[in-house]
Amino acid sequence: MFELPDWPYFLGAPRATGLIRSCPEDFVVEEIPRVAPEGEGSHLWLWVEKRSANTDWVAKELAKSVGCPQRDVGFAGLKDRHALTRQWFSVPATDDTAASVADAEIEGVQILDSRRHTRKLKRGTLNGNRFQIKIRDFNGDVEATIKRLEQIRASGVPNYFGPQRFGHQGRNVEQGYNLLKRRARLNRSKKSIYLSAIRSFLFNHVLAERVRAGVWNTMVNGDLAMLNGTQSVFPCEIPDTDIEDRCKRLDIHPTGPMPGEAGTQPTGDAAALEQGVLAQWPELLEIMTAQRVQASRRSLRLFPAELNWNIEGNELNLTFVLPPGTYATTVLREILVFTGAERMSGQE
Repeated sequence: MFELPDWPYFLGAPRATGLIRSCPEDFVVEEIPRVAPEGEGSHLWLWVEKRSANTDWVAKELAKSVGCPQRDVGFAGLKDRHALTRQWFSVPATDDTAASVADAEIEGVQILDSRRHTRKLKRGTLNGNRFQIKIRDFNGDVEATIKRLEQIRASGVPNYFGPQRFGHQGRNVEQGYNLLKRRARLNRSKKSIYLSAIRSFLFNHVLAERVRAGVWNTMVNGDLAMLNGTQSVFPCEIPDTDIEDRCKRLDIHPTGPMPGEAGTQPTGDAAALEQGVLAQWPELLEIMTAQRVQASRRSLRLFPAELNWNIEGNELNLTFVLPPGTYATTVLREILVFTGAERMSGQE
């Protein structure tokens, strides 16, 4: 009923192929923090390198080590299990905390640094993530691949939610719809996962329509533009040479809907396009209304900053920086057809 399609590509389907995540060291992500620990305070921040371990599990093990509830362990964002990642955690600090952490033996985890700070680390307190990805068994036209990479470095890619957002084989949308429709009793975490999958499904369909129309990275009359690096949006009337120039310079981005109640809505041509797509899924929109989900906006364009590459033999090496809430696989899918992605998220 709610099958995930092969979302359209802005450069057409790639012809190169490759293997990702053959080992954790092939996918390295390092958090770019928004706040640095000050060196004193009631919380101890830990700079942690983890290998083949998910963030929640590491938080649980750290809580055991220092003897605090898991809810008192802070981190800025989730990192994939099947990877080598570095990120900050925080734990309540006592006179014995540093010694307890130093003595902790957590499989796949190294504590590289520790510093005190006045506050617990909160979710979302990061500027982005830096990725270093090795693609093995690369097979394809090198010149054509480099041309794609140059276009991506200049224009970005459509900001699709990656398949990880939708659960195993994309089942979270349908499962969530069925459970929420009959008002099944769900814990907060499970309900959030299902609602996120449904909203992401709707967003991707709107974005896909704009990719088909060739307007995913340009402003349409009535669009809500998002200021780069923020969640601030404002309405746009096109034609407007200043707005169009700012969009070309990546200072602002067109946005799509994360459906729900209230929230600022587009007008004009942009509203007509969105409503035409969303009208195909009235049952999902009803779920959003019934659950009192707050509407928001998301950039239609994902720009991988500092994108660089190196191709040697059958290996393609990539480095780039992504903002929070975006997916490395979304960038990779425009470059090549890859296998192994079901175990890699790279999402915040």
